[in-house]
Amino acid sequence: MESQESQDAADGTDLQRAFICASFNQDTTSLSVGTKTGYRLFSVTAVDKLDCIHEGECPDVYIVERLFSSSLVVVVSLSMPRRMNVYHFKKGTEICNYSYSNNILSVRLNRQRLVVCLEESVYIHNIKDMKLLKTLLNTPTNPTGLCALSVNHSNSYLAYPGSATIGEITVYDANNLSTLTLIQAHDSPLAALTFNGSGTKLASASEKGTVIRVFSVPEGQRLFEFRRGMKRYVSISSLSFSADAQFLCASSNTETVHIFKLEQHSPSQDEESPTWSAYMGKMFTAASTYLPTQVSDMMHQDRAFATVRLNMFGLKNISALATIQKLPRLLVASSDGCLYIYNVDPQDGGECVLIQKHRLFDSSEEQVEQKEEENPEDVSPEPASQSYAATVALPSTPPSSTTLMGYSEEGGAQKGEVIPEHEFAEGPVCLDDENEFPPFGNQSN
Repeated sequence: MESQESQDAADGTDLQRAFICASFNQDTTSLSVGTKTGYRLFSVTAVDKLDCIHEGECPDVYIVERLFSSSLVVVVSLSMPRRMNVYHFKKGTEICNYSYSNNILSVRLNRQRLVVCLEESVYIHNIKDMKLLKTLLNTPTNPTGLCALSVNHSNSYLAYPGSATIGEITVYDANNLSTLTLIQAHDSPLAALTFNGSGTKLASASEKGTVIRVFSVPEGQRLFEFRRGMKRYVSISSLSFSADAQFLCASSNTETVHIFKLEQHSPSQDEESPTWSAYMGKMFTAASTYLPTQVSDMMHQDRAFATVRLNMFGLKNISALATIQKLPRLLVASSDGCLYIYNVDPQDGGECVLIQKHRLFDSSEEQVEQKEEENPEDVSPEPASQSYAATVALPSTPPSSTTLMGYSEEGGAQKGEVIPEHEFAEGPVCLDDENEFPPFGNQSN
């Protein structure tokens, strides 16, 4: 028995070595995974099968982000943590690469903007030509690169910590390049942020991880407050809205994933159905006005509508709500090397049922990963950091023959071509002006 447990533990360790990062794309139709040898893109549009649609070779990938279901993918490697590479993976070509003044901590993108977050600065690019539009310098220290970008390119709202000591959120309009509002969300520093699909709601959690709040955007008004737990502080690893913004899921370093339902409680409903629970609810509401604020707030916080009990504890995971084959599902990608799919009952909630488990790596790949780590080959030294400009991007080398002028499914937006409108913003964009849409290759910031 002990030998079996030790073997399972060893297998889990090997998987964690291979599994560096994971992220879902903007509409939760794809899962991107970074490993020690490269990255993989999976289609998650079916329950019973997990198709690997692309594998890329690159050592120690710790950031990989895909633009919806397109061929544009952004990759950052631990071997060169200050450089961002943008690829057209179906053509096998590099669109461009950018180098920054410090390590890249996170990358967010929609069809209008690409945002790169460093510890004390944020860079906002126009995704159609990768021109640097704005640099937010001297932002509050953000060691995890926490930020969120609305997937709705018509507003492109960006949220990031407005303080390193309290849970203040800065909401920035990445289209018009101006600050919208500051939200005093939590007493403790922020740990997680996410927008709903339309960019009208913003959810947040603090480092304590006990309370999750939802605010209106751009007004910053508190709409909902959910209590994840009371017994212990946890580290929230992901927040995710459902496509219709009726549900919000939260995963952490515990064995439980919580799903909250965003519904306003109407007083008229309680009057129409005078049940015992409704009566007690009114009594608690009345009593709360005489209690300390902290206790009163706790009495008004909603609990989880549905939950998932994972068979793991302390492993990093991310979760997302998706509609797969016309039914609501919860997806959990865990550093144990698996993707778990659960059914969600949108009417009654409760405990979600596991319906499928997919392994992201097979055993032979895990053994190769372990051998490569035990017998590393000579690694060339990392090149010296490149120069950068504080507010503008300057080309460091001419574009190579494989570098594309811009991005499109056809292999690049050349002069006079049209970027497919489903890839970027509404309406086609003609690249006729080479001065406005210059070729771009290696860049430095």
